[in-house]
Amino acid sequence: MIEVKNLRKEFELSKKQQKEFATTEKVAIAVDSISFTCQPGRIFSLLGPNGAGKTTTMRMLSTLFQPTSGSIMIGGVDAIKNPKEARAKIGFLTGSTGLYARLTPNEVIKYFADLYGVKKDDFEKRKKYLYDLLDMNDFANKRIAKLSTGMKQKVSICRTMIHDPEIIIFDEPTSGLDVITAENIIKLILDCKNQGKTVIFSSHIMSEVDLLCDDLAIIHKGKMVFEGTMEDFRNQMQAPNLTSEFIRIITENK
Repeated sequence: MIEVKNLRKEFELSKKQQKEFATTEKVAIAVDSISFTCQPGRIFSLLGPNGAGKTTTMRMLSTLFQPTSGSIMIGGVDAIKNPKEARAKIGFLTGSTGLYARLTPNEVIKYFADLYGVKKDDFEKRKKYLYDLLDMNDFANKRIAKLSTGMKQKVSICRTMIHDPEIIIFDEPTSGLDVITAENIIKLILDCKNQGKTVIFSSHIMSEVDLLCDDLAIIHKGKMVFEGTMEDFRNQMQAPNLTSEFIRIITENK
C-alpha cells in the first residue's frame, strides 16, 4: 500500500530561472499538498497534463526526491525517514531508461538483481518469467547501444521488476512503443494486479486508463482536482468520453 498525506514539493528558483519564468517568486511549487492512497491488488492511475506534477510526485514516492513537507508510507515504511527500506519494496520505471550502453541486457539485469540481493534460484525463475513475457530472449546478449527504443524499454521494465517488488510505479510505461510491446507491458501490469501488488501508473493514453484503472487521481498545477474510483469518475462524467471529461476537468481548474 502507498499512503500519501499533504505531500508538497518546492524548488528554489535561481535569478536566471526567475527571469525566464517572469516571476519574482523565489520558489516554484511543483506539488501542492496532495493526499491519496493506493491499495494492494488495485491499479491506481495518476493523470494530468505535462508539467502538472505527476513525475515529481512519483519521484518522491520512489525516494528520488525529498518532499518539502508531508508524509509517504510505502508498504508500512516511512519513506522519508527510512528511504533505503522503502526502496527495497519498490520497482520504479521512469521515463528515462538510463541504461549502460556497453552492457548487455543480461549484464544489466544481473547487476540489479545483485543490488537487491536476489537469490540465484529466485533470479533464474524471475528472469525467465520476465524475458518470456517481454520477448527479450533474442537480444539478451546484444549491447544496449545496439537495441531499439522498444527493446531498451523492455530492459528497463525487467530491471524494475527483477526483485519482485510489492509496489510498482510506472511513469508512462508504453510511451513511444509499438503496439505489440505496449500490449506486453499492459499484460505485465495486469499480472502485477492479479498477484496482489500495489500498482501506480501515469499515462496520456486514455484507452490504457480505461482498460487498467481501478482508482485514479487527476493533478493539475500541483493540486489534486479529482480523486476516487474509476466508477466514481464515470458517475460524475459530464462529457461523452474519458478524454473529453479529463479535458473538461483540467479546463475548469485552470
